[in-house]
Amino acid sequence: MSNKHNTTNENNENNIPCGKVYLVGAGPGAVDLITVRGAKLLEKADIVFHDALIEPEMLDLCPQAIKVAVGKRCGKLSSAQHFINKRLVDAAKQYPTVIRLKGGDPMLFGRADEELQALKNEGIAVEVVPGITAALAGAASLQQSLTLRGVARSVAFITLAQAADINTEIHDSEVSGPIQNPTADTLVYYMGRKDATKIAKQLIESSPNHTHKTPVHVLESVSTPRERHWSSNLGELAHGKADQWFDSSSPALIMIGEALQEKMNTGFEDLQSLNPEINDSLQHSLVLANSKRRA
Repeated sequence: MSNKHNTTNENNENNIPCGKVYLVGAGPGAVDLITVRGAKLLEKADIVFHDALIEPEMLDLCPQAIKVAVGKRCGKLSSAQHFINKRLVDAAKQYPTVIRLKGGDPMLFGRADEELQALKNEGIAVEVVPGITAALAGAASLQQSLTLRGVARSVAFITLAQAADINTEIHDSEVSGPIQNPTADTLVYYMGRKDATKIAKQLIESSPNHTHKTPVHVLESVSTPRERHWSSNLGELAHGKADQWFDSSSPALIMIGEALQEKMNTGFEDLQSLNPEINDSLQHSLVLANSKRRA
């Protein structure tokens, strides 16, 4: 007999068909940056488990759904991951369409693997709907590419956040040592606010790609009306110049690299003169062209 998981998507105990769970990326913040597929799924959701950082306007896309906050925030009371996993499994046995709405993209620093495994272990159908991660929205906001021909050919997304789960203890001594920074040309740190000074000092001391003059951009609440931007270099960041600027209630990105060197107004007027309005007829034709792809 095969030991493969049951793929009939039924509750094995009562032979009751289970629903389907969708891990949906909400994007970086702005409600209109969720994918069309993600928005359509929210419109028909029965229950939505959402992160703490999801904008309230995003939840307006699913007025018919039960909404359950399960987000985790540093230093605040949060839902344990194993508890979130169980709630997803239980919901799938009660509702046809279950949404796990995650900030950014579900597959980047979202612990999606644990949720996927928990659902698959129960034979519950699951699908992942990608979203725009904050680093890409940050580059778009700055209008500066993360890569640059002849300057930056590699990018790394990093988080220093570590969570102790039910079976794991993380002691201060285990995380207080040197930060293991990758050697990519452009570095983007998620959830790096409390370690910003330490990150900068260690990059200056040990990274072959970065010096005290390397450009730094810090962005908070990217793509939302609350977006803020601090621009300087690694030397200033290492000296704590951004410490008082940070807002502890807002998610922050730290973007580092020569590709992010601010341009000296070359062609800026021409860029500003471009019409920012989207050609609606083109946009609609693209949506219709993909109308066969069902949510």
